[in-house]
Amino acid sequence: MSRRTVFISSVQSEFAKERKLLADYIRQDALFSMYFEPFLFEELPAQDRSAQTAYLEQAANAEVYLLLMGEKYGYEDGEGVSPTEREYNIATSNHAYRLAFIKGTEHQEPKEEAFKQKIDNAVIRNTFTSYEELQSGVYASLVEYMTSHQILRNGPFDATIHPDAGIDDLDKEKIRWFVGLAREKRQFPLQYSEANIRQILLSLHLITDDNRLKNAALLLFAKDVQKWFTSATIKCAHFYGTKIQKPIASQQIYGGSVFEMVDLAVGFVMSRIDQRVGERTRSAQVDVTPELPAQAVTEAIVNAVVHRSYTSNGSVQVMLFKDRLEVWNPGKLPQGMTIAKLNKEHTSNPVNPVLANPVYLAGYIEQMGTGTTDIIDHCLSYGLRKPEFHQDEDLELFYGGQKCKKKVK
Repeated sequence: MSRRTVFISSVQSEFAKERKLLADYIRQDALFSMYFEPFLFEELPAQDRSAQTAYLEQAANAEVYLLLMGEKYGYEDGEGVSPTEREYNIATSNHAYRLAFIKGTEHQEPKEEAFKQKIDNAVIRNTFTSYEELQSGVYASLVEYMTSHQILRNGPFDATIHPDAGIDDLDKEKIRWFVGLAREKRQFPLQYSEANIRQILLSLHLITDDNRLKNAALLLFAKDVQKWFTSATIKCAHFYGTKIQKPIASQQIYGGSVFEMVDLAVGFVMSRIDQRVGERTRSAQVDVTPELPAQAVTEAIVNAVVHRSYTSNGSVQVMLFKDRLEVWNPGKLPQGMTIAKLNKEHTSNPVNPVLANPVYLAGYIEQMGTGTTDIIDHCLSYGLRKPEFHQDEDLELFYGGQKCKKKVK
């Protein structure tokens, strides 16, 4: 399934900054980049044909026509019509989905005012005064377009069908590894063989009957996960003190599958915390106890990866300080979930339920819905203070700052 063209139309000189920022935003957004490709006339290479022919052809073929209007009507051709209005007319005649955004100005040229009246009679328009307001409006309008055209359905991101990926984009060895682990940990009923891959994916609800992959399949088994989801990474940092402050002792950005990222991030933390050495036993072995319980560290990182928002451009962050470990993930608590509920037994309501099930089958979580209480139990039984959970209101893309604090010395 090819990406839909979003034709950005405006007087170029008046909206040069906004045009470029919008195009970059659509191309970099984790969700929109899968379904849309913005078109800017100024990005066309040199061609042996007229400019008017080139931009009108693109406008005629665009699925979404995004109009920015302001003070100027722009250059007029021999018939007194601007390129912007030409683009609007041809997009309308070809039944493009039209979005109009009008910048608040004290003055409009007469023809621009007349053009605006023409727009008002045809489509619902939005106004903006800053780029931030424009981006917010474009976001809401594109989501509405995706919903009305059944590109987005009322369901979680991980269950959404990917428009371009197929079974050939999956790594057979990753699937083989998962099946072996799931059979060992949870008595997964299917055995691995190349002929059995489709049945395995079907049993995990990672593929449709007509062989269309869901996003969760790529997060788990893609040959190159970050090719499809660039922000599906874990950023790890080890700080010398108790604040985010340079110099940084060590930092890494980990990609790969969900399982690979978790393993690498857990390894990052466990290899950098203090180790308490006990007394030598009769067998000449020495007991070494890490400063933080590995089970709590793993649960916190798995929880962040499974419950994060994959439509966000943010990454999971794992930050090790002198006195604590913080794990942050982009997203918000699921509907009906509160910080108070995280501190006690609660029903399982994963943000990404299709993704969560294979992670459970692989033994990376012990029981659905007990992750946060398991973190608490592991820390308390280890002699540490009770972990804290936070939803940051200032950074609304992040929730669940899980702090498994070390003992105060």
